[in-house]
Amino acid sequence: MSDWPRQRLLIARDLLRERYNEPLSLRELAAAAGLSEFHFLRAYRAAFGETPHEHFTRLRLDQAKRSLARGVSVTEVCFDVGYSSLGSFSSLFARTTGRSPRAWQREIRVLVPVPADLPRLNVPGCFLAFFADGK
Repeated sequence: MSDWPRQRLLIARDLLRERYNEPLSLRELAAAAGLSEFHFLRAYRAAFGETPHEHFTRLRLDQAKRSLARGVSVTEVCFDVGYSSLGSFSSLFARTTGRSPRAWQREIRVLVPVPADLPRLNVPGCFLAFFADGK
């Protein structure tokens, strides 16, 4: 794929990332990329390995996980990330993670009792152990 179409797709992907909590239609994304809806959909999947909808859902759930880990209520998280139905949000979250939002939150809060420590989940345990020993 040449740089020209990829740049157009990146514009649409950036729009998804900036407005993950708003409903964005395929038409809006395709228009931002300057492509027809069908061409945009095929090109986006070919370039990024997922459809815009799959990317959009993943962004929303990633933000939901961050908020839940900070202790925000499930209901508040649901609406903050752009869902209008707590049931739909909870079902999607459970299908994706294997746990309900509340169960996921309880589990994460055991691992990381202080929200400021959340970034530690992304650091390999051997690295943390080495520096925690004061070496």
